[in-house]
Amino acid sequence: MLKQIRLTKKQKHLVDTIVASGCSIKEAAAKSGYADGESGRVTASKTLRLPHVQEYMQQMVRQSIGLNATIASRRVLDLAQSAKSEYVQLEASKDILDRAGYKPVEKSMTMLQGNISVNIDLT
Repeated sequence: MLKQIRLTKKQKHLVDTIVASGCSIKEAAAKSGYADGESGRVTASKTLRLPHVQEYMQQMVRQSIGLNATIASRRVLDLAQSAKSEYVQLEASKDILDRAGYKPVEKSMTMLQGNISVNIDLT
């Protein structure tokens, strides 16, 4: 059985800061208590490459995306119902239908080939 490595408070704070604010590694390192300047950035960068830190970061990103997906979904519904532009309402409605699995009917043109003859007798 593999031993699970726990994150230190500093590692956790580093990841949480990056995920929450989207700031640079250098900024997150400074906010998380790493050394000032380039040495703090280098240490934080090495920390972010550790497998257990990467795993935690992926979990936090998935969680953040999941939470924000509900907000985005609500926003698209609001646009479909109350946007001032009919075009925006239409596009939001199309997006909702697409995500629900209702694809638009594919338009296709059928061409038939054959001989047609027309005789007009004007006598």
